[in-house]
Amino acid sequence: MSLINCAIVWDPSISPFSIFGFEVRYYSLCWVIALLSAYYIVQWTYKKSGVGEEKFEPLFMYCFFGILIGARLGHCLFYEPEYYLANPIEMLLPIRNTPDGWVFRGYEGLASHGGTIGVIIALILYSRKTKLTMVWTLDHIAVAAPLFGAMIRIGNFMNSEIIGNVTDAPWGIIFVQAGETLPRHPAQLYEAIAYLVIFLAGLWLYRKYNDRMGKGLFLGYCLFTIFTFRFFVEFIKEEQVAFEEGMTLIMGQWLSLPFIIIGLYYMIKGIRNRG
Repeated sequence: MSLINCAIVWDPSISPFSIFGFEVRYYSLCWVIALLSAYYIVQWTYKKSGVGEEKFEPLFMYCFFGILIGARLGHCLFYEPEYYLANPIEMLLPIRNTPDGWVFRGYEGLASHGGTIGVIIALILYSRKTKLTMVWTLDHIAVAAPLFGAMIRIGNFMNSEIIGNVTDAPWGIIFVQAGETLPRHPAQLYEAIAYLVIFLAGLWLYRKYNDRMGKGLFLGYCLFTIFTFRFFVEFIKEEQVAFEEGMTLIMGQWLSLPFIIIGLYYMIKGIRNRG
C-alpha cells in the first residue's frame, strides 16, 4: 500500500463563516477561545488565593499585548529577520505589501518562544503596578498556559502550518493547503494533545497541593514540561525557514533550551520550599 493510499487528506476551509464581509478564521477563533479560557482559569486561581478583582482585572490586558506583540516579533526576528527588518511596518500590522498594493493578510507567523518572552516583560510591568511578586503571578498564569498553547496548536492544524516530516504512520496527513502530496506527521496535534495533558495534570496539582507548594513550582512545571516536549517534537517537524536546513538542532530547539533550564530550576526550588 502506498503512503498516499493510507493517509488522511486534510483540506478544510480556513474560515468557517464571515461577519459583515470579514472572514472569521479558525485560527482567530482558537485565539479567542484560548484567551477566554485562560481568563476564567486564572481568575479562579486568584480567587482561590484570596487576591481581589482590582489586582486581577489589569492582568488580561498586560498578558494579551505581551503575548501578541512578543509572539509576532519573535517570529519576525527569530525566523525571518532579513525580510521584516526591511519591511518593519509588517511586523505589527496584519498587512502585506504586494505588487497590487497593501492587502490585509492577518498575522502570518507567531512564535511561542517570543510570546513567552513578551508575557514575561509584560508581567514585570504588571508586578510593579500591583505589588504582587512576578513569580507568584507567573505561578497562577502557568496553570492556564498549557491549555492556551493547546488551542493555538489546534489553530495551526486548521491552517495546515507547522507540519511534520513525511511518515508512513496510518495517521499521516496530507496537508493539501500547504501544497503537500505526501502524508506527514500532524506535529501540531501531537503538541496540542501533550499540552492538554500537561494542563490537566497541572490543574490537578494546583487543586490538591497549591497551599503546600513553594513559589515557582507551577511556573517551573509549565516551562519544563512544555518546552521539553517542544524540544523533542521538533525532530519530526519540517523546517520552518530555509536556514534551518542541515542544522543538528533547529531554531525552535535552541530557543527551548533556556526555558527548560529555567523551568527545572524553579520546579526544584518550589519543591524544596514547599510548605
